[in-house]
Amino acid sequence: MAVRAIRGATQLSADDRDEMIEAVVELVEQMLSANGLTTDALISMILTSTPDLTSEFPAFAARQLGMGDVPLLCASEIDVAGALPRVIRVMAHVDTDTARPDIQHIYLRGAEALRRDLAQ
Repeated sequence: MAVRAIRGATQLSADDRDEMIEAVVELVEQMLSANGLTTDALISMILTSTPDLTSEFPAFAARQLGMGDVPLLCASEIDVAGALPRVIRVMAHVDTDTARPDIQHIYLRGAEALRRDLAQ
């Protein structure tokens, strides 16, 4: 097994707690599913949000998937002029046999604009 990082991001339509929870759960589930993993493979996760999102901690949303024993860290993205608004980013560290070039990174709900090189 190797430690790999999986990246992902999602964009919210508004700073809404329920939408944040739904979007983060969707993102993390798709990140794991696309890479053939379960929450047991998670080592840790870093979740960031743009400064315009304050309705909930993204880590609280991720905890809805039952990962009480996975270390999670929230942080705020730097406030760059012209940056995509209302974005939550995730970097998950996982145990996997998947080679680094084969890791599937997931961008949803408009966040695909952040990584056009990964667009399908």
